[in-house]
Amino acid sequence: MALSASELSHFHEKGYVVQRGLIPRDWMDALDEEIESLHERMAEAPAEGVGIAWEDEQPADRPRRIRQLMNSEIVSPTIDRITRSDLVLSVMAQLIGPEVILYHSKLLMKAAHDGTFTPWHQDWGYWHQWIHDPTQINCMLAIDRADESNGAIRFVEGSHKPGLRDHINIKSNSFSIALEGDLDAYDGKLIEMDPGDCVFFGPLVIHGSGPNTSRTDRRANTAAFDKPHNFKSQPFKADRVRLGAPVG
Repeated sequence: MALSASELSHFHEKGYVVQRGLIPRDWMDALDEEIESLHERMAEAPAEGVGIAWEDEQPADRPRRIRQLMNSEIVSPTIDRITRSDLVLSVMAQLIGPEVILYHSKLLMKAAHDGTFTPWHQDWGYWHQWIHDPTQINCMLAIDRADESNGAIRFVEGSHKPGLRDHINIKSNSFSIALEGDLDAYDGKLIEMDPGDCVFFGPLVIHGSGPNTSRTDRRANTAAFDKPHNFKSQPFKADRVRLGAPVG
């Protein structure tokens, strides 16, 4: 089994579970090369099929920095490989069931100095309008070392149990639905990660992250998976990744 009994218990109790060193070093080296200078390349000529949300209100004298890039498998064959790998899908089989699809995959770039606060939120606050049940699972892969100084993710442990909280709309190019409050509004567990580490979490656990005040990037990729027939409308990538069926 991909997750041990104690790891499964931790996931259900806390709302997340970390897998250290899940993705091999050579895969991470390839991914790093594929997204080198991605900010500049996408500013010059965005790749077809991706959706880019740039950092809000950047100073005019600073280069543009990506906050989120949707459909990240388009710009990185290694990300596509990871989302199809048994390393990830075996965990999804335990947490979702025997068949899963890729809902979406996105790069979270949180650039050195310019990466901003990610407000506290539950992903179900975004997704519940289009999806029947909160069965999605995220796999967040650390591309760089993540710690407090560069905005590592934080989880409010056990916060998934009461269900969906009331969110508010905020002015933003990317995280436009949020729970009220700054970084100190919740007692979040900081999850330090090294390249190749993955954290799996569900759509109801409250999470957020601080700004990047350091000299180092905190790049990560989050791939969200779900059951094939859990959508009120067609998902982003309904044919992309499925257990128990061929992958094209």
